[in-house]
Amino acid sequence: MTLDVVCFGALNMDKLYKVDRLAGADEESVILEFKESPGGSAANTAVGLARLGVKVGYIGKVAEDREGKLLLQSFIDEGVDIGGIVISKVGRSGTVIGFVDQEGNRALYLDPGVNNALEIDEINVNYVRGAKMLHLTSFAGISPFEAQKKLLEALSEDVKVTVDPGRIYARRGLDALKPIIKRCYAFMPSEEELRLLTGEDNYERGAEIILREGVKIVAVKLGEKGCYVTNGNESHLVEPFKVEVVDTTGAGDAFCAGFIYGLLRGKSLRDCGILGNFVASRCLTRMGAREGLPRLTDLPINLR
Repeated sequence: MTLDVVCFGALNMDKLYKVDRLAGADEESVILEFKESPGGSAANTAVGLARLGVKVGYIGKVAEDREGKLLLQSFIDEGVDIGGIVISKVGRSGTVIGFVDQEGNRALYLDPGVNNALEIDEINVNYVRGAKMLHLTSFAGISPFEAQKKLLEALSEDVKVTVDPGRIYARRGLDALKPIIKRCYAFMPSEEELRLLTGEDNYERGAEIILREGVKIVAVKLGEKGCYVTNGNESHLVEPFKVEVVDTTGAGDAFCAGFIYGLLRGKSLRDCGILGNFVASRCLTRMGAREGLPRLTDLPINLR
């Protein structure tokens, strides 16, 4: 099967607790609801793309445990190809424990598991060749980070690269990310991640710094302010869709799915931003990273 997009990132089971408030040190909070669901930033984006009718595959690693089986089955159920996923006979699959308050704010705790053990020798480069895009997200460990860089070296320029750095990669700093950024077509950080990378409080100036590294498009996720998209020639501040926020988990991943869908369909820069905002807004209305992700028929007709 020829894939439109291959996503490459950590695979985690999300164990989300809705609480009356996020407790600080030596404080207590009451659990109101619990939900377990498959997650991982690139994985959520892959599911978002699949629901929009995109042929998408995945590179990652799970263990032969309960969580690993659930992560694989969730992809199969959503139509995401699992041909690039490595199954480890030892170790445990990645897990994220999250606490979400009644306003949708969250605190996350990551147990990477076998995600951190993924190495370039386990990756079939041919799995990505022929795809239109490769979407990268962060790993906590050094080994998979190095594998991502080596994979980029092995691919032709025909495969466009999109990157959602997350805070983990943003904290590494711009110099550490340059091998990835210089190969990047579209870079999609949050406002805070862009600040961590560039040292700029102004996201427009921060985006300019990223563009100077050779990136063609920067899409900055601004939360309740929408998004800012620029390619150096044109720039747009795109307003968000107003919804009642239940949970912010996965909203940034959902944005990436909408934005990448727009790129694949040849949409204008502004329309890509609108698509990103739309898909993210639907994610916000349900608990968990995937429950609210829309189908192709849910998109406004002019954006399909």
